[in-house]
Amino acid sequence: MGQVTIYLEDDVESRMVKAAKSAHLSKSKWIAKLINEKVANEWPQSVVDLAGSWDDFPNVEDLRKNVGNDARREKF
Repeated sequence: MGQVTIYLEDDVESRMVKAAKSAHLSKSKWIAKLINEKVANEWPQSVVDLAGSWDDFPNVEDLRKNVGNDARREKF
């Protein structure tokens, strides 16, 4: 397992300590969890669970029907 040393400004460290305590995690585990979330290659389950949860959400055709034409592009 790798080990990393980081340097934080006092106010940032204070807020990090409060956040870790609030999550009932050690500072190390809180930071590791945050890093894992940032480097994840897939959506969190909480986001996946939202798919299809809005009955009145417009479909792609409804979203595009009021979109105008693109501007003509220059030829190179």
